[in-house]
Amino acid sequence: MGARMIVPTVGFLSAPVVPVERVKSGFAVIGIPHGVPYSAHNLGASVTTAPSCLRERSARFGRMLTHHDFDLGGPLGPELPIVDCGDVESDPYDFRGSAVRATDVVRSVLATGATPIVLGGDDSITALAIAAFTAHGPLSILQIDAHIDFRDEVNGIRDGYSSPMRRASEMPWVKRIVHCGARGVGSARPEDVRDTLARGNAIVTAREVRQQGVERLVREFPAGERYYIAFDCDGVDPAVMPGTSAPLPGGLDYNETADLLVGLARRGRIAGISFAEFYPSLDVNGITALAIVRLIVQLVGTIQSAAGQTS
Repeated sequence: MGARMIVPTVGFLSAPVVPVERVKSGFAVIGIPHGVPYSAHNLGASVTTAPSCLRERSARFGRMLTHHDFDLGGPLGPELPIVDCGDVESDPYDFRGSAVRATDVVRSVLATGATPIVLGGDDSITALAIAAFTAHGPLSILQIDAHIDFRDEVNGIRDGYSSPMRRASEMPWVKRIVHCGARGVGSARPEDVRDTLARGNAIVTAREVRQQGVERLVREFPAGERYYIAFDCDGVDPAVMPGTSAPLPGGLDYNETADLLVGLARRGRIAGISFAEFYPSLDVNGITALAIVRLIVQLVGTIQSAAGQTS
């Protein structure tokens, strides 16, 4: 593989920290702090510290794996099949090479049979992760985001944080994208909305989720298939996740978000998930980090429970 990894002192949920080549199965956490920036200025943003912040916030729950979890109806552990592979090292003088290495790491994890849990980083890391699924599709994508991220380019850059869903839609292994949580105004022009709908994708606003229920949204996905979850923190209401750079009122609440992830996990197979746009410097009392950690716990717990019932 050849990618350089930064090894954390403590793994996510206190999981063992192992090299990618030693991953066997289960879940593998990968940090991608840097994506494709619009300028070198973005390299200093606190979003690049999100993976390490999430590891720190998760540590106390790693010590509670045998405790009763009321969201799961029982303990998550004691033996959780999850490892942490560390963070992909980025070269500020080689943005393109860093992006290729990030995709290679996710591809190597997929080759082991593990499910990648990717901690970003700005939203440009999303397309880098999805690009690794060349031999692991087809995928339907659930994007949780206040924006549809369907710009073709921004100042000549086609892989920045306003374009990951456009790039994903061009990948042959991506069947369909459901944009969920859209509201307010962002980078999308009217032609971007027309383009994604013309490709057969769907836009479900946050208001529609609240009015029609999570179950209706889950039914957008064919049962028994493979799904990828592209999670942007601004898709959730800032009362739940204030630590993001583009907060907008009226987003999904915590239970709606958790029910959506759990519902999708029960409908088919979660092939992977990535979290992006968490800015620790903008967080309030660590509650954004806490919400992300708890969503991962609920998702992993649901997948484990389903695997136990079918084994």
